[in-house]
Amino acid sequence: MPDYVVSKAMLALNDNGKAVKGARILILGLAYKANVDDDRESPSYHLMETLEELGADVSYNDPYIPVVRKNREYARFAGKCSQPVTNNYDLLLVATAHDEYSNIDFNSLSVPVVDTRNIVRGNDRIIHR
Repeated sequence: MPDYVVSKAMLALNDNGKAVKGARILILGLAYKANVDDDRESPSYHLMETLEELGADVSYNDPYIPVVRKNREYARFAGKCSQPVTNNYDLLLVATAHDEYSNIDFNSLSVPVVDTRNIVRGNDRIIHR
């Protein structure tokens, strides 16, 4: 499924005249499931890795994981810090359905959103999986 999500991200960027290479992408949710701080086996790491391999500048936001802990498979992300949700990105990718994300006014952001958890409502820039 992560590769399918990457393809959706690529299409969303293309629809907005952007290539993946050089694009600034914010992944919302690093945790394995909503409202927990457990990031073991999280598909978000695979998303980050794949998008970076394609040349994107990838950051993440997760209210439960302020700093990436060291892990065996994705040790290179250790120390990476959660970033705020802002207009400073070319794409927002919702990967975990944290309750906090339902409080974000995505309509006020001028950034396309790929919503893999179907939590964002009422925004014409939303691309659902």
